[in-house]
Amino acid sequence: MPVKFHTFQEPFELECGTKLPLTVAYHTYGRLNDRRDNVVWVCHALTANSDVADWWPHTVETGRFLDPERWFVVCANIIGSAYGTTGPLSIDPATGQPYYSRFPALTIRDMARAHAMLADALGIGRIRVLVGSSVGGFQATEWIADDPERFGRLVLIATDVKASPWTIAIDETQRMAIFSDSTYGDDSPQAGERGLAAARAIGLLTYRGPEGYNRTQQDPPGHQGPHRACTYQQYQGEKLVKRYNAYSYVAILDAFDTHDIGRGRGGTAEAMARITCPTIVVGISTDIIFTPEEMRQLAEGFPDAVYREIDSAFGHDGFLVEADRLNEILLPFMDGATD
Repeated sequence: MPVKFHTFQEPFELECGTKLPLTVAYHTYGRLNDRRDNVVWVCHALTANSDVADWWPHTVETGRFLDPERWFVVCANIIGSAYGTTGPLSIDPATGQPYYSRFPALTIRDMARAHAMLADALGIGRIRVLVGSSVGGFQATEWIADDPERFGRLVLIATDVKASPWTIAIDETQRMAIFSDSTYGDDSPQAGERGLAAARAIGLLTYRGPEGYNRTQQDPPGHQGPHRACTYQQYQGEKLVKRYNAYSYVAILDAFDTHDIGRGRGGTAEAMARITCPTIVVGISTDIIFTPEEMRQLAEGFPDAVYREIDSAFGHDGFLVEADRLNEILLPFMDGATD
C-alpha cells in the first residue's frame, strides 16, 4: 500500500513548548465499514515505519489478526522518525535548513497526541483495538491513558507503561556510541553514521539476547574466516545506516526515556486504573529488555487484563519472528475472547 501524508494547518506544540510544522506519514489497509467500528490502530516500534506489512511479516494478511478484509488498519509514522513524518531532516522554517541536531526535544506523549490528531483528521472516532509492541506500546499506553473511552481493546506486546532504569541505560549506551563519532553534530544527513552503526549493533545484543545469537550465528566446523557473529553485527549496523539517520535515532531514544504514563496523572497505578477496557499483555520468554516477569506484573496492573507468553529463542525480536504463535494468541482476543 502507498504511504499517505497529512499536513496540519496549525503548528504542533510539543510538550517542551516549541512549535513546529507537522506532516504525518501513515498507511491504511482494508476499508472503513459503514458503521465505522472496525478500526485497528497499530503503533510501531523504534526504527520502523508506518507500513506494518513491511516490518511485521505475516500479520496484515487474510486470516491473521490484522486481516485487512475485516479491519481498517491504520499506522502512523512517529514524530522524529526518518520515514516521512516531521523529524530532524525536515526543514526548520526559521532557518530554511534542516533541523539536524537542533530538532526540539520530543516525548512519547507528543507522539501519542499526534496520533490522536491524525485520527480526528481522518474522521476516526472510536477505535476498536489499539495495538502496540515495544516502543509502540509506549505510544499506545500514553494515548489510551489520555483518552480511555476512545478504545475498545488494548494489545500490548513486549513493552511497559514506564521506561525502566535498565531500558534507559540501554538507550544511553547507544547514545554514547553515537556521540563518540566526531561527525555527529555536523549539518549533514550522513553525520554520525559510524556511531549509528555501533549503536545499532549494541541494540541488537539486547533485542536478540544470547540464545538467539548462539542459535543463528555459530561458525561452521573448521571455519577460518571472520566470525559470523562479527560480520552479522557489522552488516546490521550498515543496514540501519542506509535507511535511517543518527539525529532521528537520538531523538527517539531521548523520547523513549520520557515514557511514564503516571506523569501528571497521579502516578502509574492511578493511570493504569483508568484503562478499563479488555487488555492482553504478551511477553517473550527470552526477552531481556521487557522480561516475562515484568510483563506478568504489567498485566496485573490493569483492571481487566490477561497475560500470554510466547516461547521463543529470539528474545525481544520474538514479536517480529513468531508470527504464527502471535496470531494464535491475538486472533481470539481481536474477536472478543478474553479467557
